[in-house]
Amino acid sequence: MTAFIAPLYLDLLGGFELRIGKDVLPIPVGFQRLVIFLALSGRLLPRTHVAGMLWPDVPTGRANANLRAALWRLPPACEGFIEVSARHLRLAGDVFVDLQRAAALARRLLDQSSRWDDEELATASTSLSHDLLPDWYDDDWVLAERERFHHLRLHALEALCDRLTAAGHYGEAVDAGLAAVRAEPLRESAHRVLIKAHLTEGNHGEASRQYSSYRHLTLAELGIEPSANLRELLLQGRPRPASRHQGVSLLHS
Repeated sequence: MTAFIAPLYLDLLGGFELRIGKDVLPIPVGFQRLVIFLALSGRLLPRTHVAGMLWPDVPTGRANANLRAALWRLPPACEGFIEVSARHLRLAGDVFVDLQRAAALARRLLDQSSRWDDEELATASTSLSHDLLPDWYDDDWVLAERERFHHLRLHALEALCDRLTAAGHYGEAVDAGLAAVRAEPLRESAHRVLIKAHLTEGNHGEASRQYSSYRHLTLAELGIEPSANLRELLLQGRPRPASRHQGVSLLHS
């Protein structure tokens, strides 16, 4: 009888978590840094390169010794997460990394030729709800990757809002637009897709309130008005008042 092997998970969005199945593994920060670095690199790496990146402020020999010590102290439950050879390291290929899944989803949303069913669109926003390791400030290589994913996530949320609006899923579209606005409140393109979702649904009051909120923010923070294009979008979406002739016709119909 074949033994059941629980899947391995590494969560980096919103915070660090290493799991075997549903069991969360408590591990020291030093090992967290090693796992994160290998996950963000996504390839086979020389041990000397890994050591130099993780311990850049010590001599090469000391950095290599620190890496050997980190691997030697590896908790038995964590051994399946890293493939180790005499010269190289990499994250095991069967580890499910939430960042990789979210990045692939974001790139697919930005691909105009990709096709989506309703269920996929409705659940896509959940995978794009968080940034990479938002509380991690110790390593430049984390900060650089966080910035890259942050902008990818913003563009994907805006594309998702547009796709959901076009599909008539207005509630989910507004959720995606609000997620983009929360992530970057001064980003006009995020407010634009959200206002468009409100207007397409026919909620002109919500669209006007969103515009006013953004206008107050830009004036307070940047000292500028929203662009003319955003004002024009709002004006074009306003319902036209009924003419006097139309009103009389309706009263007598």
